Amino acid sequence: MKKRILSLLATCAMLCGLAVLAPASAVAAPYCGIHWGSLPESASGMSSAQIENLRTGRHTCFDRLVIDLEGDVSGYSVAYVNRVSELGSGSTVPLSGGADLSILVEAPAYDSSSGATYSPRNRSHAVNVNGYRTFRQVAFSGSFEGQTLIGLGVRARLPMRVFTLDGPGDSSRLVIDVAHRW
Repeated sequence: MKKRILSLLATCAMLCGLAVLAPASAVAAPYCGIHWGSLPESASGMSSAQIENLRTGRHTCFDRLVIDLEGDVSGYSVAYVNRVSELGSGSTVPLSGGADLSILVEAPAYDSSSGATYSPRNRSHAVNVNGYRTFRQVAFSGSFEGQTLIGLGVRARLPMRVFTLDGPGDSSRLVIDVAHRW
């Protein structure tokens, strides 16, 4: 019995020693080197820009949503929410997937004459994301009082990042990337 306990203690000590000596590279690296999180991202400011288009792309490590604007985008808010609610009415925007991203852009999808600058054929499925690893649905909720709301249904609450790009010309883009996994 005493031999068995000593043998068990020796095995435990050896395993603990191996764990301490393991090289740092043995620790799992972030997926694709991604160090993003899932907390809300925002920038303040109203914009004179107008939304012109939504488009998506598939990349090796993430899916991408691009919002094209005529003019400079300045204000936005992107956050995981329990449900996306329409501007004005508060009605739920139903989205496919395990998590919902609410994307509020401080820019209208209409011009000064109230003419639509962006109007998809199907608001519930504004962009086709069939076959995407992370995206499940892109819904154009609409514009209200100079703001535009887009609902993005994703597979799960995954790391995301948000940034803006200038150009071409006087236009700009709001970019939302959502990783395929943690």
